[in-house]
Amino acid sequence: MVKDKKEKIDLLSSSHSSSTSSSYGCEIGDPSSSSSSLSSLPYSDVDDIVEKLNDDAQCRLRFVDAGEVDSLGEVDNGGMHWKEVEQRFDRIAFFASHGHDDHESVPTIDASHFGYCIGMQQSAQFADELVQVLKGRKNHTTRLTKRELHGYWRRLANPSHDSLIQILFDMCDKDMDGRITKEDLKQMIMLSSCTNKMGMKQEEAEHFGSMIMQEADTQQKGYIEVYELKDLLKTVLTKEYLSKEQKLTESSSSTTSTSNNHQDYMHRQQQHNNATIKSMPEILIRTYWRRAWVVTLWLVICISLFTWKFIQYKHRAAFQVMGYCLSTAKGAAETLKLNMALILLPVCRNLVTWLRRTPRVSNIVPFNDTINFHKLIAGGIVIGVILHGGTHLACDLPRITASNPLVFQRTFGSTFGNQQPSYLQVLCTTEVSTGIAMLILMSIAFSLATRMPRRQSPSLPQPIRSVTGYNTFWYSHHLLVVVYILLIIHSMFLFLVTSFAEKTTWMYLAIPMLLYSGERIYRSIRSEIHEVNVLQANMYPGKVLHLKLSKPTTFTYSSGMYTFIKCPQVSPLEWHPFSLTSGPNDNHLSIHVRTLGDWSYQIHNLFHEQAMMSKSFDYPKVYIDGPYGAASQDHVKYEVVVLVGLGIGVTPFISVLKDIGDRLQKPPSNHVNDVDSIEGPLKAYLYWVTREHGSLGWFKDAMNEISQNNQKQKVIEMHNFLTSVYQSGDARSILLSIIQALYLVKSGLDVFSQTQAQTHFSRPNWFKIFSNLARRHTGLRIGVFYCGSMKLARELEGLCTKFSTKTTTRFVFHKENY
Repeated sequence: MVKDKKEKIDLLSSSHSSSTSSSYGCEIGDPSSSSSSLSSLPYSDVDDIVEKLNDDAQCRLRFVDAGEVDSLGEVDNGGMHWKEVEQRFDRIAFFASHGHDDHESVPTIDASHFGYCIGMQQSAQFADELVQVLKGRKNHTTRLTKRELHGYWRRLANPSHDSLIQILFDMCDKDMDGRITKEDLKQMIMLSSCTNKMGMKQEEAEHFGSMIMQEADTQQKGYIEVYELKDLLKTVLTKEYLSKEQKLTESSSSTTSTSNNHQDYMHRQQQHNNATIKSMPEILIRTYWRRAWVVTLWLVICISLFTWKFIQYKHRAAFQVMGYCLSTAKGAAETLKLNMALILLPVCRNLVTWLRRTPRVSNIVPFNDTINFHKLIAGGIVIGVILHGGTHLACDLPRITASNPLVFQRTFGSTFGNQQPSYLQVLCTTEVSTGIAMLILMSIAFSLATRMPRRQSPSLPQPIRSVTGYNTFWYSHHLLVVVYILLIIHSMFLFLVTSFAEKTTWMYLAIPMLLYSGERIYRSIRSEIHEVNVLQANMYPGKVLHLKLSKPTTFTYSSGMYTFIKCPQVSPLEWHPFSLTSGPNDNHLSIHVRTLGDWSYQIHNLFHEQAMMSKSFDYPKVYIDGPYGAASQDHVKYEVVVLVGLGIGVTPFISVLKDIGDRLQKPPSNHVNDVDSIEGPLKAYLYWVTREHGSLGWFKDAMNEISQNNQKQKVIEMHNFLTSVYQSGDARSILLSIIQALYLVKSGLDVFSQTQAQTHFSRPNWFKIFSNLARRHTGLRIGVFYCGSMKLARELEGLCTKFSTKTTTRFVFHKENY
């Protein structure tokens, strides 16, 4: 057994599990049941788990400095000061006094505004109960003066732990007899649950109240007093409590099962012991060189084509009439030909998936950024259209109609039948009319593909928002098929080009269009071949649909990949991408669909109605198209991986963890020193950040399966962060922390997730997390994989760069893009 604390932190086998999720009423035992020892917990080192619990709980009770939960369910960690409280009081008193003809000599506010004044505006029910305690339950006055408010504030901000515990005790003690009964605890637990948006049932609160009473009421009086509550907080949320039953023994089988994995891990770490801190330019080059050379090459080619055509048309006879407008338009046209061809390649998903399997190609091409490159090319097309179409319509064509007749006959006479046309006549020509039609169609498709219309942003006016959304984006994007047809026609009727050899548009488009057409045909055929049946459909809180599908014999995939799903009863044409949450070795496929748009809303309702109406479970037909490569596949390239999922964004990482868990079940290699023989990471961390408590049940079965596979080797750590709950130590969540600690010791499970993974309160401290990772894995490369909003993506990427330059550990950031 390793005795030194630092060694225990470094050892791979000392990794502590973290949190998953589930609903409350599952697997709640009898409070009188005997508690198991901590040796049965999923942590091989109790000191580590206790240290984490202490760090999270910060058992010092707080009423006013924990911040407030905003409208999105996120916790704002900024505390308040009396000056701000006073300003809020003055604002309320000012508006209240202006609503009455007879002004009071002493400004007062209604007691219902107490919560707003002290920063608990999102916890009105808790604040109302708190102010009743502060002013005395027998005091039935409904108005507060500033002096009274200041006195209450001083009590809440008092650093004396005993004083704060007394306030908490008084909130529980409804009848003010100096005793807290099980019924009092039940009511306070229900209040905490409601305040933290937990949705607890009455019988669950009663069970947890009994559990607290059993721990605190050691004399079995049937009630607890204030000193017992103080002792409870002092012990339950500290390591003395968690370690009181710990037997510092480890079975020889556990030691043996982790030895090979640990030797591999230490061998790799020793290889990097001499690593040095990298400079910022070096880290930036290492991180972005793949993107940089691709974008640079694209820009160089575009600029070269533009310059070549610009100079070529500068020496044409038509330059005498149209000048530099002609050269600009033709230069832009040449870049448009290239970009209209290139934009098809990133969306050839089968081609991209096949290429990323080739190490020589995937090592130099950033396939994880194909969608971003697709958008970049679209931006180049927009610039090209503006330059080409704008200069033609605003400059070239007016100069043709207004040019000197002699010059016109010498340059354009034969093109227009030796008759100088009007501006309207020029617009009606095949070349110009097809160009205008393309401009209109591309404007529609490109505008509806931008983020705000595609996501139906609330900032859009209601008439516009009603006709936008993913469906609108999907169908409008198919207008580009017509655009390519018009582009071919447009290229065949050019004013200044008569030689077929100069009509080169088809040369640019031929191969990309063949590849894309072949891709679409292949996908259509394959989706029919890959026939699947819905084996099971589950509805989870938060409008999440879980589909368990039969797995076609020819369907093979790697963890982290995704597939497209089509449900003809919802839409016969629409395909939507979803990460596979099943492992590669599972005999079925599974996906989780959260209702975030019109299509997902319809498919959720369809399966829900079918499950309610039919007892035979005759589920609607679905089709799959895939699998396709994603950034998460690259987890096998790293010794250590950090997986960060925001809400439903955790889906790709469930498959990754299942794959890692399956590898743990394989017989260990006899060549422990052969690092190259090791496939996949030797350590994996999952950080799942979610808002609603109900969401913790989305992946309960998968988390339990992962935990079971992880029992022996302790390679996987799972951390759940519930942002709707106030920070540990806040008076509004302190009872939940007590319940969590008691339940962990008694059952070895986290009470909120009902798994072996601990649930943390509030948002994660990413700086501290990265700091701990850098210290624990000195000199190693850590792959950070993220799926979620761009706001957090920028923060995580910035931390990866910062810690890569400040420490010898290198963090490499990857974001999922579909």
